[in-house]
Amino acid sequence: MLSQATLKRFDEGKNVLHGKVAIVTGSTYGIGFAIARRLAQDGACVLLCSRKRDNVDKAIEQLKAEGLNISAIQCHVGNKEDREKLVATAIEIYGKIDILVCNVAVNPFVGPILDTTEEMWEKVFHINVISTFFLIKLVAPHIQKQGGGSIIICSSFIGYIPHPYVGPYSITKTTLLGLTNIMAQALRFMNIRVNGLALGIINTNFSKVILKTPELSSKLIPLGVYRIGEPQECAGIASFLCSEDASYINGENIAVTGGMRGRL
Repeated sequence: MLSQATLKRFDEGKNVLHGKVAIVTGSTYGIGFAIARRLAQDGACVLLCSRKRDNVDKAIEQLKAEGLNISAIQCHVGNKEDREKLVATAIEIYGKIDILVCNVAVNPFVGPILDTTEEMWEKVFHINVISTFFLIKLVAPHIQKQGGGSIIICSSFIGYIPHPYVGPYSITKTTLLGLTNIMAQALRFMNIRVNGLALGIINTNFSKVILKTPELSSKLIPLGVYRIGEPQECAGIASFLCSEDASYINGENIAVTGGMRGRL
């Protein structure tokens, strides 16, 4: 029989983010949605966002029906004014920010890398990398005001093994692995931890592209893999990294791949 102390610890574990305020970008479906839901289930107040109004409305309706403390805003993170409005909305509603999860990413092209255009490279780097940095820059002073907090950057195992058939996307993910480490060093004096998730093949729209493209699936998915991951399987590690249980984890890119090859 479990002791009362153990049972109390289990109950407390369900509320590890109580009183925290989180912004999760790209969070109205897929991995971002699962992370936003889990942070809220673990006690955080969460502001989610998407560039599409319909997606925002559907997500907020579903999560509020689950009794979670969720707010939402339409936001295109590639737009400076929208990023500023996102942060201002979090402050207006909740009065502070403790956690930021950067999950937005685009992949404008699948095919031979020599067929890519300058516009494709500009788009994928602007959304996946540049907007991530500037959102972190915008949010960091607010987290510092709370005495510190946590930032998570969602990257991919493909950042470790870039593939020319998704060349620009792969290279942005490699860049995000480095950005995680650099921002962890830069924000240490603010008591802000920055960690990354190097995600594997997860059941999302992008994974469907990989599975339907032989040039990708034959190289990226190892023989014998028994299944791809589900978005909710990325959410628990995100909540852990935002909690005090991860207080000495900083600058790490955690592989969430089901054991797929990603690095040494």
